[in-house]
Parts: sequence; C-alpha cells; structure tokens
Amino acid sequence: MPNGYLQRILKARVHDVAIESPLERAPRLSRRLGAEVLLKREDLQPVFSFKIRGAANRIAHIPADQASRGVICASAGNHAQGVALAARRRGLRAVIVMPLTTPSIKVDAVRDLGGEVVLHGDDYDAACQRALELADRDGMIFVHPFDDPEVIAGQGTIALELLRQRPEGFDAVFVPIGGGGLIAGVGTCLKALHPEIRVIGVEPEDAPTMHAALAAGEPVTLPRVGLFADGVAVRRVGDETFRLARQCVDEIVLVSNDEICAAVQDIFEDTRSIAEPAGALAVAGLKRWAAANPVAGLTVVTLVSGANMNFDRLRHVAERADLGAEREALLAVEIPEKPGSFLAFCNVIGSHFVTEFNYRYGDPARARVFVGLALSGGRDEKVRVVDSLQAAGLPVVDMSGDEMAKLHVRHMVGGRVAGLENERLFRFEFPERPGALLGFLTSVGSAWNISLFHYRNHGADHGRVLVGIQVPPDDDAAFRAHLEALHFAWAEETDNPAYRLFLAP
Repeated sequence: MPNGYLQRILKARVHDVAIESPLERAPRLSRRLGAEVLLKREDLQPVFSFKIRGAANRIAHIPADQASRGVICASAGNHAQGVALAARRRGLRAVIVMPLTTPSIKVDAVRDLGGEVVLHGDDYDAACQRALELADRDGMIFVHPFDDPEVIAGQGTIALELLRQRPEGFDAVFVPIGGGGLIAGVGTCLKALHPEIRVIGVEPEDAPTMHAALAAGEPVTLPRVGLFADGVAVRRVGDETFRLARQCVDEIVLVSNDEICAAVQDIFEDTRSIAEPAGALAVAGLKRWAAANPVAGLTVVTLVSGANMNFDRLRHVAERADLGAEREALLAVEIPEKPGSFLAFCNVIGSHFVTEFNYRYGDPARARVFVGLALSGGRDEKVRVVDSLQAAGLPVVDMSGDEMAKLHVRHMVGGRVAGLENERLFRFEFPERPGALLGFLTSVGSAWNISLFHYRNHGADHGRVLVGIQVPPDDDAAFRAHLEALHFAWAEETDNPAYRLFLAP
C-alpha cells in the first residue's frame, strides 16, 4: 500500500460533512447489459458531488494555528462547493477561484455556501495559477482539488463504503477521471483489500488526460481539452494521482460526448435523477466496455459522481442522447425534385419513426433532405435503412457521426432560393405516432410540389410541420379545397415576417 494510504483512508474525516451515499441497482441498465449494474450515488451528496469528501478531509486536517488564515482553491465548481461547505462548517474563510467558463449553477452554489468567488481564466489551469498567487500573497491554505494525499484519502472513503454495502463483492468498478484524485483514492483502497477487483477509469475522448499520461509514462500537459464534461476538463493529471494510478488502474476507457449524453439518459431512466456530463462518465464507460467485453453474470459498480447540471444544457443532452445510444440516425438523402418524390421517399422509410425532416428547394433536378430516424435495432438497423434507400436509387450519406452536421447543419437547412415561383408556406399539426409523417404526406397528396419542409419530433402528442408548397394561381381554389378536406390543423404563414426575411424566394 503506497505510503500508508490505507491508514489515511481509514482515518479520513468526511462524514461530519458528507453522507454515506447509497449503492443502488440500475434495473433497466442491468437488464440491457445482462450484468448486475450498481450505481454509487455520489450525486446525492450535500453539494451533489463526491468532491465534498476530499475537501472535507483536507480542511479537517489543517492545524488550528493555520486555519485562521482561511482556505483557497481553484475549481470548475464541484470541488469549490465542497471547499466552501467544509470551510463554513469549520468557520473558515473560503476563497474560490473559478474559470470564466464555469456553469452559473456552480458559481451561484459556491456563493450560496459562503464562498468568495473570483472568476479568472478560461480553464482550470489559469484559475489554479491565480489561486496559487492569491494564496502566496494572503497566506491562505491552498486546497488542491486532486493532487493532495488528504484529498485522495477523502475520495478513497467511497471504496470503504462500497465494500461495506456490497459484502458479497463485485467484479469491477468504473471511475471517472479528471485530475485523478477519485480513481487514485478508490483504486488504491480497493487494490489493497481486494486486488481481484478491476479498476477501470473513464475519460472523454476530448480530454484523455490520464490515458495520455499512462501512455507516456509520466504526466503530460494536453494542449487543450473539451469542456462538455467540465467536471473533468483538466489538461494535466497530478503527480501523486498519476503515481497511484499507475499501480491501481487496470485500464482506461474513452467515450464520446454523445455516449455521455446517452448515459445521462440511462441514469435518468433508472433513478429519475439527472447527472451532469462528468457525473455520467462512468456509466458511459461501462457501456463502451461492455460492447467489447463479456459482461454476462458480472457485478459492476459505476460512480455517479455529480449532478450539477445547468438547466439550459438539458436541451443539448436530450438531443444527443439517442445518437450516443445509436437509437437515432441522421441521414442526408438525395431525391428527384418533382411532385410525389417526398411520398416515394417516405414509402422507402416505411414505418420508421421520423425524428426530424429538413428540406429546402435548391436545384430543379435533385433535392437533398436531412432526415433523422429513430432506431430500435441500433447500428444494424441503420445499415438496413441505408441499403434500402440506395437500392431505391436514392443516394445517402450517414451523418450520425458528423459533429458539424449534428451541432449546426441540422438547424440551418433553409435559405432564400432565386427563381422559385408560387411558393406558399403552411404550418400543420398531426397526431404523433410511428408512420405519422408518411400518413401526413399521403393525405397532403402529390399534386403540388413541396419546396420546403421542416419537421422535428418534440416528444409531444402532436407533430408540427412547416411546409412550402408551389401553388400556381390557377390552382388556388382546388388547393384550398384540398386543405379544407384534410383532417389536420393548419395555418398559412406566407405573410409571416420571419418567412419573408429569411426563407422567401
């Protein structure tokens, strides 16, 4: 056991501030993977993160003659809240330096806990440098978020709880990695007491800090890291956490942001709680690992490490979750530009649930549509759909893995078109169910050319469609009669200012 860490962990003082978080079974995830999946609910801590443990233990061990100077730390938020709460419990001043990119929910939470917030820099490294400068200037005690033996020991108390809560044992534990304090503490304790338990770290693909360090044989500083999972957005792991990780980590799994979003949904479906991206990292790693390794009959623990999620981020998470779980595909399909082509295209798609449909007239011969399809059979089903479209003579490009398409293009289909005649714009609503879009197009008919089409599933009981239709003046009476005969709510938007400004020919 390196440098007596087991004794440090056994003597750690965390439970006067932190709770012993529950270990809960994830029934849906267990059923899907064929393994016993247990969630260690660190998101239920008083500051909604495991970080309270390390902060509490470090602050509890500050000698009384030094404590009066106050404490200072740098953090993207969760460690900050832990330091603020632990300092308040001990009656100490706490100064927290946070990156300018920190979600507002975490900044507000620190202030609510009595912390004095200093916003500085674009990332943790810049904030940390400023915190060290202030600590030196004012004589405050710097509380490192991960590279400190007492912080590491505080996080290691999670392992002791796991062993008490699951006396019959478990096969593996999946641990998120930022700076490495959590996996160093948990892994060191588990390997000392039960070396047969596999300790598997999980990092985002765009922040593989420990993965890069282990590959290089020493800590390395990445030029940049992704900020989506901001709780683990650290460019360099700690020297001490790296030293311990080399001895206790069996492997590291890297996951995409879409896979993280899917894991947020998995946790929600099993617990009705919403983890932050870094908090769902371990579940995402388990799913990636299970796709490449036999898991049937295993008992695995995943650490749900935090739940400090900005509300406005939920839109992005929900949008990307199905892509990350391969429950949705985004396709670019080319179809003939003529009346009835949309209907023929939808006939090829068949009963697949359409999640999104974007189109704008752009060429007199060929039309390009951007379509989202719900998948129940994962990647194999997507291959079958693509093959069917190509067999029907409709060229298709799979854009499910194209970041620009997912982040931008899907919301930008549209624009003005020169030379487009007699276009009128309508909004329709129809009952939402599988095959509903095909039914809508069948009802609208194919006598008039569709020149613009936008549909996006909103999870509601009614689908909403924006449609541009070329209606020659001589056809006005027949077209209006056709609209009146439809069993859908509709409204004309041809005079809408937004249409006139951005979409009208």
